Amino acid sequence: MVTRKIPIIAIATAPGKAGVGIIRISGQNLTGLIQALFQKNLQPRMATLLALCDKHGQLIDQVLAIYFAAPASFTGEDVLELQCHGGPHLLELVMQRCLELGRDVGLEIAEPGEFSLRAYLNNKIDLAQAEAIADLIDAQSEAAVRGAARSLQGSFSEDVNALVDEITQLRILVESTLDFPEEEIEFLENAHARERLMAVKTKLLTLQNGAKQGKILRDGIHLVLVGAPNVGKSSLLNTLAGEEVAIVTSIAGTTRDRIKESIQIEGVPMHVIDTAGLRQTSDEVEAKGIERTWEAIHSADIVLFLSAPNVESEDGILRDRILEAVSPKCPILEVLNKADLLIEGVASGPGSYLSGAIPISAKTGQGVDVLKQEILKSVGWSGSQEGAIVSRRRHLDCIERAAEHIAKSEQFAANGNNSLELLAEELTLAQNCLGQITGKLLPDDLLGKIFSQFCIGK
Repeated sequence: MVTRKIPIIAIATAPGKAGVGIIRISGQNLTGLIQALFQKNLQPRMATLLALCDKHGQLIDQVLAIYFAAPASFTGEDVLELQCHGGPHLLELVMQRCLELGRDVGLEIAEPGEFSLRAYLNNKIDLAQAEAIADLIDAQSEAAVRGAARSLQGSFSEDVNALVDEITQLRILVESTLDFPEEEIEFLENAHARERLMAVKTKLLTLQNGAKQGKILRDGIHLVLVGAPNVGKSSLLNTLAGEEVAIVTSIAGTTRDRIKESIQIEGVPMHVIDTAGLRQTSDEVEAKGIERTWEAIHSADIVLFLSAPNVESEDGILRDRILEAVSPKCPILEVLNKADLLIEGVASGPGSYLSGAIPISAKTGQGVDVLKQEILKSVGWSGSQEGAIVSRRRHLDCIERAAEHIAKSEQFAANGNNSLELLAEELTLAQNCLGQITGKLLPDDLLGKIFSQFCIGK
């Protein structure tokens, strides 16, 4: 896909019926195709209402055609945009007619993300901006929309590039000293290299924290509710969702499979998973649900471990098993549900519950707001959406690797001029890691993988 030079075409609007449908064509020179379609030339950036006919001269539809001449287009190539009525069958007829007339110039249907890829290859956008396009389309909240829009405008790329420039200046100083060892100057002190390296480290930490927030906005948080049967997991899910999405009864084992609901807590997307109660059972269906509960725990970003004062369970044993199952980075919040029973003094039975757990009542709403804040705090959400950008796991990995190389460079800097070669190498590696974010240093195979996840029309 990276090396394709042929013209490409795709439907740019979502599948299904709509008032308007859009078809995009991009290629090196589309003037011949435009002439074949409409028997006239088009003025760049002027909308023109035209009749599109089939090979027999019969009208397919009236279309609004807009021609963008290279390089002043999204892809950097000639781009033709056709706006017609949005019926799925009609759009296919328009596509077929374009493919018929474009056969001589090699017109083919675009692959996923190929329009954005061409924009990237023609230096219209960098890789982080290209990914922001897909993130803007997939945004799950208003905060994610605004964050992706900032990334698309280049805010994230500007921060990365500024940091790369600072590392470049440090490399120049180090490598020039290596080239002229006879000068016998104390490079690190004279150039204030240690201070500059510390400034880079501080800015990199700020970038890393911002990327963590951005990843939360993009991907959301996978929150899993676990505990013994009848502790109120489904009730809590309904309370968090604000509607009845799970069946609630007094019968233990009512929930037999995972129930997933997407919500927002202060603009942060949360994918809440209600699970089957963890216990020994001979019921084959319930046992399968419990197996899926453990699968959900393995992939959780945060686990809420519920207990209740009127439910007998082996909380300590369950907690130990969950600690073994979750990722080391996955926080576990212990929650005491049905706290209203304690207040009312109506708790019955020998039930056990966790000391130090967050007290709530899914029934009355008591303590739920406090729980929401603890959830956000546990996943590392700072609480500020102003200036936030949307980032990906790939970006965070690059930043973390760059931070590791900067930390090593500090160690070599402490040795004075004795370790300048190693210092220069670590600075180079840090620079390369950051360059992968914007695509300045990225293998073609990874590039293809990234753009293959885009929409066909983007």
